[in-house]
Parts: sequence; structure tokens; C-alpha cells
Amino acid sequence: MSSYEENYLARRPEYLCHMCGKCCRVVTTSIPYKELKKRSQKGEKGASDFLSLFEPYESIEVARKVDAAVVDNIINRLIDDGNYNEEEITFYCCKYLGDDNLCSRYHTRLTLCRHCPSSPWSIVPPGCGFEGWLFWQREQEKQKVRLLKEELIELELLKHRTSDSQMLDKIDSVQSKIRKNINLYKRYGSENW
Repeated sequence: MSSYEENYLARRPEYLCHMCGKCCRVVTTSIPYKELKKRSQKGEKGASDFLSLFEPYESIEVARKVDAAVVDNIINRLIDDGNYNEEEITFYCCKYLGDDNLCSRYHTRLTLCRHCPSSPWSIVPPGCGFEGWLFWQREQEKQKVRLLKEELIELELLKHRTSDSQMLDKIDSVQSKIRKNINLYKRYGSENW
């Protein structure tokens, strides 16, 4: 099992799902629709899988008529994160969602569906059973970043107490690795944690 599966997917409590269908009825991606199509044409599996399941709404307003609370929740979260660009956002609906809010191909659903919500930063519909759990997952990730920042401070202090060039090189190397780890969270606002 990979680290991602051990640290997130395997711990995700499936029973929290309310089976309301909202996450399948109105969904978006961080990748613009045109880019998804290009990636799919180039054979990228994730993009191809997504487009094989989800059909785009004609506009944000059409998606809002289906479920304004979900659309507004997503847009507000993107605005708060500084990632909102109306020209690049497309909302979609799953082709396989039934009127009963159940998946008509649940037992053969693709990985992207089995992994939903796929990260602690997934934007879920208001009232989703995963809301509270995702909040705590995000807080745990933020705490890891805060600890990494503390390590950077300690290493910086250590640099001032040594003149050994080999030790200084090792410290620089470790600091570089820590900064790379912190930068993985930059799009989620890690500079403010």
C-alpha cells in the first residue's frame, strides 16, 4: 500500500457518506475543461476517466440551477484560496447518477470515484458527512507543516553555532528538503500556517 493510501484513503471513513449524490451532481476540477480535453486526447488516464464519467454543464448558471448551494460553496472556497477564475471553471454532472442519488455502476466505478473525496482539501457539498473529517485532516496536515517550519528555525540556529563546512552543507541540504515539502502545500496557503 502506498503512503497516500496508508495516510489518507485507508483511514477515510466511508460510512460518513450520506449518499445524497450532490458530489456527483455538481462537481468541478482544478484543471480547466479545455486542458482536460487536451490531456485526455494525449492519453492521460485521469483526464480520460473523468471525461468518460462527467458531462459539463453549459454554464455556471445552469449548474447553479441544479444546486446553488454546492456551486456557491465551491466558488466561495476557491475565492478564499485565491484560486477562482470564472473563465477556467466548469461544473459537471456524472452520467451514471440515478434519480435515487445512487450510482448505476457502483460496483464497477472507476478509481477516481472510489477515492472521493480524494484529499483533505477536497471541496465537498455543504452538509456532506465528510466535512468535519476533512477539516481535521487538513488541520493535521497544517500541523505537519508547522513542525517542519520549526525544524527550519532550529536548523538555522544550528548553522549559527557551527563553522564546520561539511555540517553546514548537510544542514543546507536538509533545509532544502524541508522547504520542498512545505512548498507542496503552497497552493493551500502553507505560507500562512
